[in-house]
Amino acid sequence: MDKSPYGELCRKFNVNIDFHKFITIEGISAQEFRKAKGAFNGHTAVILTSRHAVDHFFRMAKELRFEIPDSLKYFCISESTAYYLQKYVQYRKRKIFYGKQNFADLMSVIKKHSEEKFLVPSSDIHKQTMFKLLDADKINYSNAVIYRTVASNLSDVEISKYDLVIFFSPAGIKSLQNNFPDYEQSDKLIAAFGPTTAKAVKDAGLNLTILAPTQSAPSMTMAIDEFLTKQIKDRRRNGRKQ
Repeated sequence: MDKSPYGELCRKFNVNIDFHKFITIEGISAQEFRKAKGAFNGHTAVILTSRHAVDHFFRMAKELRFEIPDSLKYFCISESTAYYLQKYVQYRKRKIFYGKQNFADLMSVIKKHSEEKFLVPSSDIHKQTMFKLLDADKINYSNAVIYRTVASNLSDVEISKYDLVIFFSPAGIKSLQNNFPDYEQSDKLIAAFGPTTAKAVKDAGLNLTILAPTQSAPSMTMAIDEFLTKQIKDRRRNGRKQ
């Protein structure tokens, strides 16, 4: 963490940051997948939106004894996700396409290959906007739920000692509620990344203090930096007034 943006926050503001995984990703079994009438055959392309999607796509293919054809086209959410495919395939011998960082960018690539039949490996909790974009452009696709997001066991975490808790997904909020059903926010601060996470915070009856991304703070660390910098300036201003 020393050279990470979070490490910079620690040094700049003299704060301590702990990392706890509020959610865990677990694979759905081939038996469960078949029971839900899922299938990999008949598709000419696959859309991969994360490393989890990559890992579980190849895991499920193995469990189903599905031989992935060399002709299969891979459409990845970002360049880093595309390069992650090297863990499973010979990168230069496959047809691999990728967007810049979000699904809207990737859609411009997908539309150029609208004749393909796409498979979309996903979690049980997925962004509906992704499928709305596919539907809007009448893309031929099948959604394959092959992994799920579950709450981690946080019994060893003393949640009340933290002044700020940061969430990156609605599933994190559910985990908070599952692990700490009596949690009272009081004067504690909550940060959320993305509009769906922000909505989950408010739906849970909690107060949201820090939101990212914004125009001035595209990352969570930048949003926290902005907040803490303003806090310091306000304290100094109030001190001078006194």
